[in-house]
Amino acid sequence: MLSKRAGGVLLHPTSLPGDYGIGDLGPECLHFINWLAEAGQNLWQVLPLGPTGYGDSPYAPFSSFAGNELLLSPELLAKAGLLTDAEKDAARLPATARVDFGTAIATRKPLVRLASRRYIESSGTSAEFSVFKTEQAAWLDDYVLFMDIKEEYDARAIAEGVEDSSWNQWWPPALAGRNPAALEARRTEHAGRLEERRAAQFLFHQQWHAVRQAANSAGIRIIGDLPIFVAMDSADAWAHPELFMLDEKGKPLEVAGVPPDYFSETGQLWGNPLYRWQKHQETGFSWWTSRMQAILSLYDIVRIDHFRGLQAFWAVPAGEKTAEHGTWKKAPGKELLGALKAALGGNIPVIAEDLGFITDEVRALRDDFQLPGMRILQFGFDASESGKGLDPHNPFLPHNYTAASVAYTGTHDNDTMAGWLAQASSEERRFLEAYLGHIPDNPVWAVIREIYKSVAAFAVVPMQDMLGLGPEARMNEPGTIGNNWAWRMQPGAASQSLARDLRQLAVMYARTDR
Repeated sequence: MLSKRAGGVLLHPTSLPGDYGIGDLGPECLHFINWLAEAGQNLWQVLPLGPTGYGDSPYAPFSSFAGNELLLSPELLAKAGLLTDAEKDAARLPATARVDFGTAIATRKPLVRLASRRYIESSGTSAEFSVFKTEQAAWLDDYVLFMDIKEEYDARAIAEGVEDSSWNQWWPPALAGRNPAALEARRTEHAGRLEERRAAQFLFHQQWHAVRQAANSAGIRIIGDLPIFVAMDSADAWAHPELFMLDEKGKPLEVAGVPPDYFSETGQLWGNPLYRWQKHQETGFSWWTSRMQAILSLYDIVRIDHFRGLQAFWAVPAGEKTAEHGTWKKAPGKELLGALKAALGGNIPVIAEDLGFITDEVRALRDDFQLPGMRILQFGFDASESGKGLDPHNPFLPHNYTAASVAYTGTHDNDTMAGWLAQASSEERRFLEAYLGHIPDNPVWAVIREIYKSVAAFAVVPMQDMLGLGPEARMNEPGTIGNNWAWRMQPGAASQSLARDLRQLAVMYARTDR
């Protein structure tokens, strides 16, 4: 996987520009791929592509297997004859610098449903659609049923002023508890709507695979994210409660998070249900194998978010208000990765997100399976990261990188580089100046150069840093809800001049062969 040096850009498809309120898989996506190729880039990293749930976070999707229908391109649907030009044009939204998820969902959902219905009417018995339904049935049938029920109960919860409409709150409990007769009755009564949802997933996979094929044809590999945990309110937890630490009513016994760290003084309380690892081992990790096979059908390389949770995870008793009072519990990471390696026929193309509280055991797990880790340049200059001040031996400084690593200026969870520089202490700025030899006119581009010339095999830079944008362009602030995941790149921002500058870096530091 790391046989050649490469450079790339981190940008989620929702952040692409366009006329429909949210970035999608249409012409702007293909334009961006062409821009990456022009800029000499070999990697495009995206965030998870699943259907977003609470807080619009791609890391809390309603399914670990499904695609986000908001990413379907109205222009491509119209080109396929599934929407009229008038219907497509009516869905246009005013250009904005941020995604208004509420408006985007309200506008896009009816459009997707209409296109899906027309696809069924015109091509619903096509061999390609039939094969898709058969091959994906293990997750697809549960997902479409879950979303069908959830849509009804969410509407009821809103009408009744109920805050929690998670599946374990559905009433009467026959559907929440997956009573076979109740589920079968629902399937029969809502057969048409369920088929529309299947068609929407098929259309998503068609559009995304066209994107991936275009990227690969241009010599670009796509890096995707695998969130280590699933959302509580997800088809995964509803369809397979036996695989998670849930009680007989579907309520979590303990939830996921991380203890106090660089990002939060009280830790991060994610609230995801934890795995019942013994059950996974008894099944030979079959659910995980299916999940990895599904994600590798979308991406060329997979970044496992919170990799350390495969060695040990922070378990917080359900009901706690913060993540401070948890305990570390062991996970069978070695057995899991061994099973995945055997099932997939060799080394798995995985990047280990080895950030936060990392122990020798986590490093050993990463190295035993020859997985590259991550190096975040911001952490190298951040005096508060370790609590010990600035240190030339800090592993996040470029001169301490290893070849078996992926270097970033920052990730989706960091402030932009310009935002970080604006808030850096005088001590941090002095250290940065000493490290660079001077403070250049464009310090953001100077630190991008540092990771490009480092020994790290891959160098990946968020598009916001490529553009030199400030904190207004931050993608996510961990531990907060609202105002996250919404940044959008402006039309024309990915310019030819920027591509030329980036190509020069890629050529200078042997990160391109084009």
